[in-house]
Amino acid sequence: KMAGSSAPWIGSAYLFLQSTCKTIALPSLYESSQKKPCVFKALKLALADSTGSVNGVDMLKVHCSPPHLIVQLKFCKQENCRSFLRSYREGALQKSLQSHLQLSLATTMMPLEMELKAGSEHLDKMLKDEDHCLECIYREKPDRLPDEEIMELEECLKSLMLHQSTNNNMAVKDCSSLKSPSLPYPPQGSSLSPQVTFIFQGQQFDNRTITPDDHQKFAKLVSKKWKQVGRSLQKSCRALRDPIIDNLALEYDREGLYEQAYQMLLRFIQSEGKKATIARLIAALEENGLISLAEELLGLHSNEYCS
Repeated sequence: KMAGSSAPWIGSAYLFLQSTCKTIALPSLYESSQKKPCVFKALKLALADSTGSVNGVDMLKVHCSPPHLIVQLKFCKQENCRSFLRSYREGALQKSLQSHLQLSLATTMMPLEMELKAGSEHLDKMLKDEDHCLECIYREKPDRLPDEEIMELEECLKSLMLHQSTNNNMAVKDCSSLKSPSLPYPPQGSSLSPQVTFIFQGQQFDNRTITPDDHQKFAKLVSKKWKQVGRSLQKSCRALRDPIIDNLALEYDREGLYEQAYQMLLRFIQSEGKKATIARLIAALEENGLISLAEELLGLHSNEYCS
């Protein structure tokens, strides 16, 4: 029936999200005017990761039903829905959303449980039968257009993505009504800075934006030298100029070196947007003799030691 229909393929499903950490309540975060844009951004980026396209799946409404955050999804192409189902089944969507929430909300952990439903059908019980899942989603036609709130958040996110590479301050002002911070990470596939490649130890590497994996490895391995790296980065990054680095050391003293390093690099990423490239971070590491960490970030070896 799906293949033979001349009408465009369209279906709907509900994604149920719950934090397994007792101190984190997703509905409360979404109901906060300050945190809502951060949660929405994480959802949008994770869904884009799952389909390989920013427009692969639409959010129609986000419901707060403690302890769950329930996202109504709309699919307009069967292939996008298949990609989403595979990402969901393999756990990639869960990992992506956990990572994006962690970074967007600047928290060290965001454990999640997920459940997927289409009408009265619990799709988690039939994930191995992809065609059956597709049929269930196809039967549930979307019953609404995107909420006004969703459209406002979408516009805010688009504005941030549009202006981030040229003027981060302007992007924040554009969304001041939603109190949204600048995007921690540029979207996948975004254009790079003019420096497309760079040389490290005689080898040529693609210059990409810093990823969540880079961010976490850096914080884990840089140890006490995070301040020196920060001071190298501050030469071309206003957001890290004095006394920011010393203030971060004091503010996150109790949390330890990982969190201090994490927050420092987060400031760099938020401030620089698409210009927060791996080449700039590698140069700062080289300047401070952190060659093992640079090699780790570039995938030149798999050990986790950094001198």
